Amino acid sequence: MPRPTTIRHQTINATTQGQGVMKHAAERYALVAAGAVIVALTVGAFWLSYAHLAEVAGKHGLGGSPVRQWAWPATLDAFIVAGELLMLRAGLRRVTDGWAIAVTAAGSVGSIALNVAGVSGTGSTGTVPLLDYVVAAVPPTAALLAFGVLMRQIHQLVDQPAGRPDTSSEQPPGLPTTASAEQPEPPAPVVESKPRGGRPAKAPVEELVEIGRTALAEHGTLSRSLLRKAVKNRDLTIGSARQTEVMHILRPEIQAEVGAGAGQDSG
Repeated sequence: MPRPTTIRHQTINATTQGQGVMKHAAERYALVAAGAVIVALTVGAFWLSYAHLAEVAGKHGLGGSPVRQWAWPATLDAFIVAGELLMLRAGLRRVTDGWAIAVTAAGSVGSIALNVAGVSGTGSTGTVPLLDYVVAAVPPTAALLAFGVLMRQIHQLVDQPAGRPDTSSEQPPGLPTTASAEQPEPPAPVVESKPRGGRPAKAPVEELVEIGRTALAEHGTLSRSLLRKAVKNRDLTIGSARQTEVMHILRPEIQAEVGAGAGQDSG
């Protein structure tokens, strides 16, 4: 049966998780609504700017051809559309496209300048009210600013999955967790035993005597150098004192072996 403290902690966690989900949903709805308004503002401002540029083109050489009159602003505003699409692609890829920014800025500045210049060209500059310039400059400027706000929202939306903390596991401060907060201690490092250096091991006197006796039988005699070589061939070591001791023990056998060999040679 679960303890009351555990049940209370689970209830608090469920409440916190529900609040986090509701907050996230509300932020999404607000973002979608703001995006819709920004898109509508961009389209409306772009249309007003395009229509005014078409009127300017009609009053300056293209009035006799309505098709050419309405196609002419596209030679400028198309740069804005292309640049904005490239900037949108770069934003979705989380990179910066310098060319897209330059094309969008050039098209936007050119559109604003031509909209304002078109007002001064419709009549005497001294009789044009200042508000006419403002009316002409507002649509392209609003379209540029609205697009900047739209790009900011897209960047936030793209970065949200990687930057948003997980609120489902949040817990109010001051309450202990149901699981143990102690971190398991890492296992103690295992010290690998390294083999000792290749120094040969020492042998007892009895083994050294047997090695010397075998060398005596093979060579017919035994010297200190032969004894040392035979011991080394067995991967053993022998000191000077131990070598003297072994030679002393085997001296009678050495003399007998040497005498027997000398008798055979004389016979």
